[in-house]
Amino acid sequence: MYRIYMVEDDNGIFEVVKSRGGKYELQFFGVKNFRNILEEFSDIEPHLVIMDIGLPFFDGYYWCRKIREISNVPMIFLSSASDNLNMVMAMNMGGDDFVAKPFDYEVLIAKIQALLRRTYDFAETVSGTGRGEIYLNTRNCTLVYKNTAIDLTKNEYKILSVLIENKGEIVSRERLMDSLWESDCYIDDNTLTVNVNRLRKKLNTYGLDDFIQTKKGMGYLIEENAV
Repeated sequence: MYRIYMVEDDNGIFEVVKSRGGKYELQFFGVKNFRNILEEFSDIEPHLVIMDIGLPFFDGYYWCRKIREISNVPMIFLSSASDNLNMVMAMNMGGDDFVAKPFDYEVLIAKIQALLRRTYDFAETVSGTGRGEIYLNTRNCTLVYKNTAIDLTKNEYKILSVLIENKGEIVSRERLMDSLWESDCYIDDNTLTVNVNRLRKKLNTYGLDDFIQTKKGMGYLIEENAV
């Protein structure tokens, strides 16, 4: 079930959207404290954000900027002002779509579903790790962890693809190199070591310590219960 964080100060609108979305296995979360939206966002780890522009204390543009500092989660802006300036600002601030109030609730749900499909259906989804959801996005060759996209090189992406596809099994260095050669990633034994070490260091900076394990003399492993 997809988690949707709806930053909307009209509780009537929120309740209707929440009710309609529940029919499509969409789980909606409202704002508890309009001063702590970023903290609530981090706690919920939503798959998508619906952001009203006119909010108490700080407007939606402000919170969009704050969220974009830590996440590339898809975002739909809502506004009662449907002029072109608001639409352009919303897109420039990092929004993925714009819906003007008053709106048809079924149209909003359809837009949410379409954006979720565009964002996540291209991904090779992997089950929860206990540290947040992880998946490989085949569209832009990133590893998404806690709604943060980690940029990967072509080699790094292919290495993770093979290891995740064979999670719970030791993948030999030879098998990894064969897979890289097949995908036109020309690599030798020394280059593989450099790539794996660089990839590990990159993952460590995002809290994914020991995600890739070395089995001495055998190869590499991503544990079954790690993904």
